[in-house]
Amino acid sequence: MARTNPFTFFQQVRSEVAKVVWPTRNETLISTVMVLIMVIFASLFFLAADQIIQFFVGLILSIR
Repeated sequence: MARTNPFTFFQQVRSEVAKVVWPTRNETLISTVMVLIMVIFASLFFLAADQIIQFFVGLILSIR
């Protein structure tokens, strides 16, 4: 593979960085809120699943 000199490499990096489209403040806010909502739903789901499994395991282990 051909080696690129550092000057050319940094020119290419700068060119690629110029192509990046950064999200707007509003898009970032909406994405953050959506992530927080999904974290809350996932937490509640796993809490409920854990409680149900704990109940059944306790029920099974208490039978003698």
